[in-house]
Amino acid sequence: MKFRTLMASLAIVGLIAGACQQATTGGADPARAGIVIEVVTHGQASDPFWSVAANGVKQAAKDMGVTANYSAPDTFDMVKMAQLIDAAVAKKPAGLVVSLPDATALGPSIKKAIEAGIPVITMNSGSDTYKELGALIHVGQTEYEAGKGGGEKMAAAGVKNAICVNQEVGNAALDLRCQGFTDGLTGGKVAVLQVTLTDPTGAEQKIAAALQADPSIDGVMTLGPTGAAPALKALESAGQLGKIQLATFDLSPDVLKALGDGNMLFAIDQQQYLQGYLPIVYLTLYKLYGLMPGGGGVVLTGPGFVTKDTAAQVIDLSAKGIR
Repeated sequence: MKFRTLMASLAIVGLIAGACQQATTGGADPARAGIVIEVVTHGQASDPFWSVAANGVKQAAKDMGVTANYSAPDTFDMVKMAQLIDAAVAKKPAGLVVSLPDATALGPSIKKAIEAGIPVITMNSGSDTYKELGALIHVGQTEYEAGKGGGEKMAAAGVKNAICVNQEVGNAALDLRCQGFTDGLTGGKVAVLQVTLTDPTGAEQKIAAALQADPSIDGVMTLGPTGAAPALKALESAGQLGKIQLATFDLSPDVLKALGDGNMLFAIDQQQYLQGYLPIVYLTLYKLYGLMPGGGGVVLTGPGFVTKDTAAQVIDLSAKGIR
């Protein structure tokens, strides 16, 4: 079962509960003040995408009157992330929020948390594997379907030969995006291009080389704003901006500018602010009242599609770290 409207209603219920509690007690609720929730993701809070998710965590903790600690490895490192989960579990928090890019690598650590009686919610990645590990719910988008929708939009724009730029091959969520994109580009073909975004110049050069090697490429899909940036530069250097269709997952001020300028076809928005915010609300309500969306489902935060026509509406929110 998927909960499109429940996520908003429970967030509102949580906010009202918190406001009412403070109004009746004249201050912070001691029961809430003692709640500590650990959040471990595979994305650094300094990353443009993950900084928005971290902002959601921070704001939810403030609104709920609880403590939430955010941690992530310095790079995409599943061994380090598993160690961070183990360290979080050792603190015996009221709840644990984790992204799940690799269920095989992170599964044992998550199962230890559940065996220790710590409720777990997965967010962002893991929509296809969270349930088998015993997580209560998943907050995010279904990655394959989001990628397929992107492929369908590219196909509608006339794209026949595209590359999917993947900065973390092996990250299940990103692999599913490329797979969905490939399946959605009906009648076309897609090649996966692996890049390293810790070297943006190298990524730009690799994208440029792929375009030069195959002049028939007429579409580029990137899997995040940090991948979109070198793709934009590569297209600009080749004089192909607006000629080769470019799209990306997720938003940033630079992505929104490119959309507004007509240099990008669309961006797939999964509303990562909600992915950080909602699990804190849910785990707080679960600790206080035993409330949790039923059925062990996916609380959908996306996908949505931002285009040139709608980019201006979210630019201000992006600058504030919310979109």
